[in-house]
Amino acid sequence: MMKPMNYAAPDLLSFADQLLQNAGLPSDKAQAVADVLLEGDLLGHTTHGLALLAPYLAELEAGKMRKEGQPLVVSDHPAAVTWDGQRLPGPWLVLQAIALATQRARTQGTCTVVIRRSHHIACLAAYHQRVTDQGFMMLLHCSDPNAASIAPFGGLDPVFTPNPMSVGIPTSGRPVLIDVSTSATTNGMTNRLHQEGGLLPAEWVMDGHGQASRDPAVLFNEPKGTILPLGGMDSGHKGYGLSWMVEALTGGLAGHGRADAPEGWGATVFLQIIDPQAFAGMSGFNTQMDAVSRQCHASRPAQTDRWVRTPGERGLAIKASSDKQGVPLYPSIMPMLLPWAEKLQVAAPEPV
Repeated sequence: MMKPMNYAAPDLLSFADQLLQNAGLPSDKAQAVADVLLEGDLLGHTTHGLALLAPYLAELEAGKMRKEGQPLVVSDHPAAVTWDGQRLPGPWLVLQAIALATQRARTQGTCTVVIRRSHHIACLAAYHQRVTDQGFMMLLHCSDPNAASIAPFGGLDPVFTPNPMSVGIPTSGRPVLIDVSTSATTNGMTNRLHQEGGLLPAEWVMDGHGQASRDPAVLFNEPKGTILPLGGMDSGHKGYGLSWMVEALTGGLAGHGRADAPEGWGATVFLQIIDPQAFAGMSGFNTQMDAVSRQCHASRPAQTDRWVRTPGERGLAIKASSDKQGVPLYPSIMPMLLPWAEKLQVAAPEPV
């Protein structure tokens, strides 16, 4: 495996933005998508950052990602809004929802926006810091009713997607950024390892006969296997329960999901902004969260060469180092983008 090449973040942002604009996205939507994809790589989520740009460009070319328009308002209450995303770019839709929900949370204390028929929304962790920097907490979860790769606990036939769930928590220092799947691993990771001929670090998938495996190839062999729920073969009932929760918060509240005909790669989104000031106050919130953070850092490390981190701390450190060292781009990403750069007549950036 080749080593990642480092690129200047502004160069990658400009490159992605120009590719998307030349593919037909208006500048505001192109900028939003490029910004969110780059943020994924800045935080170290290499399967859900710019690795998604080539597939997004293919969706635009095929007319499966809508280029123009606004979301349709399905319902609108002061603290509860539902949109039909009309298959517009997911990152742009989520940023629009964040702007609306934060504005309303300032007066309501909280606001929830649910979006049905969004296109894919990329890395969930990429959205949170823009909310925590304002002193708000955000819950962001999504499902994709158009696909199924995770079986219910005890079953062989897939029902769910990885159904990621995420939370951004402000503190008086670094925010806490939690982004986890309700499955043992993701489609992006298993697809990448299958293409590279690699193995998963643990038995996170199950073959079509119900045997746990580290080999992602079992997802593609007949009879096709599935990704295991979070918790694996022994305690996957936990991930199974969380998958149900995400389905209710996304497809259930949106009134659109697995009961409907598939429309293609996309997402149903649950986004909730919470203003701690409206509850026990920001000072009390920070006091409690700072104490939890200190206690986690003070916990004796189980491995002497590693210290205990808060969720998202590693990603924030990677992001901070990119100013000096550039953004480490996974080796397979730029080769996927070069044919698009040639087709759309955009100069590719040079590594630093």
